[in-house]
Amino acid sequence: MHRVVALVRPVQSTFELGCAVEVFGTKRAGVPQHYEFEVCTETPGLVPTSAGYAMSVSRDLAALERAGTVIIPGWAPVEAPLSDRVHDALLRAHARGARLVTICSGVFALARTGLLDGRSATTHPGRAEQLRREFPRVRVEQDRLYVDHGDVATSAGAGAGIDLCLHLVQQDHGAAHAALLAQHMAMPPHREAPPASAGDALDGLLDWAGARLGTSLSVQDMAAYVGVSPRTLARRFARHLGTSPGGWLLSRRVAEARTLLEHTDLSVEVIAARVGLSSAVNLRRRFHARLGMTPSAYRRAARVP
Repeated sequence: MHRVVALVRPVQSTFELGCAVEVFGTKRAGVPQHYEFEVCTETPGLVPTSAGYAMSVSRDLAALERAGTVIIPGWAPVEAPLSDRVHDALLRAHARGARLVTICSGVFALARTGLLDGRSATTHPGRAEQLRREFPRVRVEQDRLYVDHGDVATSAGAGAGIDLCLHLVQQDHGAAHAALLAQHMAMPPHREAPPASAGDALDGLLDWAGARLGTSLSVQDMAAYVGVSPRTLARRFARHLGTSPGGWLLSRRVAEARTLLEHTDLSVEVIAARVGLSSAVNLRRRFHARLGMTPSAYRRAARVP
């Protein structure tokens, strides 16, 4: 079973920690439990929280030695340095193969390890400029919900931390399990956002294609728009987005269908036509393959008060 360990410090944000607890540490009837969740701190004992109470944490940094995933759920104040012990424990965990994940301001702690140098990361929009200023070797993408490099991952505000955690569940155990977990949490499956810089790198193609999802737009049409061959376009997509043009187009169509299901009462047939998936049967097939549920079930889950 995959062990997830959250590293907390005084004063610990309860909401950021709660995001990790809800996804990885809460047992739910009918949902397979794939994770063991623990909390540790540098000096065990009472850890003050942002809610005005102290929580008792009994595990020390040795817990990180057994972690498959280490989560830093916020770091307050963001100017606080890493102690040598925490710095070394994080680097050892990473070298051993654990993935290091931050929620909101937790990225400041991860940046101090040097593991984000030369890589992209995100944080709360209100802290993006400070992160950029203090760590000029980190490429700050403040319009991203989260950035996942596989071994390290960062999220924007605390709410985006839930999206990142669900994304990690999907990476570990598939879309169906992530969708089931999200449904039991009474929220839609995790949101995704394309890189803000990719549109420029692809000569405005993403905006152009996004405005034409309801047409018979093809990969050949996309390649023609930027004046390259489909093979060259595929290389650009792989480099900038980590996917294929066809994969990106399908993801955008499914994402647009999710938005229409959440915010309109349009029938599945009409939504399928509007996003370029031709038929309700095709939309249901694509939805189930990616999210593990039907469009109607997604609509019900998304509208739970």
